[in-house]
Amino acid sequence: MAVFVAIHLPRLSLEAFRPRWSRETEHGCVVLERDKVLIADAKAREAGVRPGMKRGGVLTLAPDVQLYDRDHLKESGLLQAVAFAMMQFSPLVALCAEETVLVDVSASLRLFGGIRTLCRLMRATVRTLGVSGVMCVAPTGQGAWLLARAGHRRVLRMSSLKRCLDVLPFSAVPEIRPFAEWLDGLGCNVLSDVRRLPRAGLKKRCGEDMLDSMDKAYGLSPELYDWLELPPTFHARVELPDRVEHAEAILFSARRLIAQMCGWLCAQQLALTQATLSLEHERGRDAIAPTTLEIALAEPTWKEDHLVRLLRERLGRVELAAAVLAVNLDATKVQPAEPPSDTLFPEPGGTVEDHNRLLELLTARLGAENVLRPALSADHRPEYANRWVPVHSDVKSAGVPAELPRPVWLLDEPVRLLIREHRPFYGSPLRLVSTGERIESGWFDGGNTARDYFVAEADDRSCYWIFRERPSATSDEVVWYLHGLFG
Repeated sequence: MAVFVAIHLPRLSLEAFRPRWSRETEHGCVVLERDKVLIADAKAREAGVRPGMKRGGVLTLAPDVQLYDRDHLKESGLLQAVAFAMMQFSPLVALCAEETVLVDVSASLRLFGGIRTLCRLMRATVRTLGVSGVMCVAPTGQGAWLLARAGHRRVLRMSSLKRCLDVLPFSAVPEIRPFAEWLDGLGCNVLSDVRRLPRAGLKKRCGEDMLDSMDKAYGLSPELYDWLELPPTFHARVELPDRVEHAEAILFSARRLIAQMCGWLCAQQLALTQATLSLEHERGRDAIAPTTLEIALAEPTWKEDHLVRLLRERLGRVELAAAVLAVNLDATKVQPAEPPSDTLFPEPGGTVEDHNRLLELLTARLGAENVLRPALSADHRPEYANRWVPVHSDVKSAGVPAELPRPVWLLDEPVRLLIREHRPFYGSPLRLVSTGERIESGWFDGGNTARDYFVAEADDRSCYWIFRERPSATSDEVVWYLHGLFG
């Protein structure tokens, strides 16, 4: 059985101008369409403002109220942002009329642990975007759309759907509204009254579109939707409600963009490896170059909570050159997503993904220059063969032949060994158990080195890495040194 989730956004016209995260106004906000009130917030309604009231009446009742003319472009952008974020839960998302997003979650129920858990996650994502919505679940998309606008919550059976639809006012169906006066004259009040009328007469008088719309809602005819098509690359932008001078305050707005990007990644079956966050400052004559933050990940991911945590750490270390007016987010590098593999016996100490997430968190908190990893240098001298580079850098290590022995622990300074009975001595006489490895280098930087390295074994079977300096032209003395210890 199909399962659809409809998210109706009744306050979209208002929230396109004044999202929840913006600073509350003292006297309220009102959105006008053709000089008449379309929607008003709670404070404006307390002052007596009602839908349909003209601009002059609003200013008479509440002279300090903030008035906005409806902006369909902003509403469309916010509605599309909600649709993108919903793609975290299903790739089948459609934009419907009257500020509604429709999601087919039939194939996602088992993945997210059932309809209740799925709805809870979807509600949290809608709140993250700073909008308020009414969510309804139904076996048909048209039925879910109608019930969401009426305030219903969850209907999972066709019989229950029929009962809920029957009691809806017939004006809930847009195709019926042009004939409202005629139907009202026939004594019709709800959808069940309309459905009891002769079908042939309705088709002749009202057309086939009205019957087709009701049939889709009741599951009597198939539904076809234009599912949202995603762009090949992701870029999103949000303007801040006010000038922000602290980087930490940007996180809430940036989280809206991350929710959209995660939906885009899930729908495309991609994983993010690098993203770019751009903070816009002053424009015009006193323009200031935007502040750019590069977010690199050791492990590709499409998880919203992980990206938000990394961004929080990065923003906590940023000092803004000027106030921020807008935020841009780009998915710079992506790759095909690999499904997580669940092993029967988890590794002690966490998985490789846990280790990579820890490194990402440390890098975001301490800075890339303070989280380092060892890398081999192209130098034969052991004390110069290691260097430290940023943990996520692309610097490649110089190769060392696998057949050459190298100790786990290399001493900072070689220790000169005693010589007893012509053999090096370290707690006990040492016996050479490997062929010699000659290292002769350093002539180019003044640190000329000429040594022969061996693996030596003591009486207790412990192994050491020792070398002897090659005799010089002025002395034939053989001097042995301890340079490393094997585990």
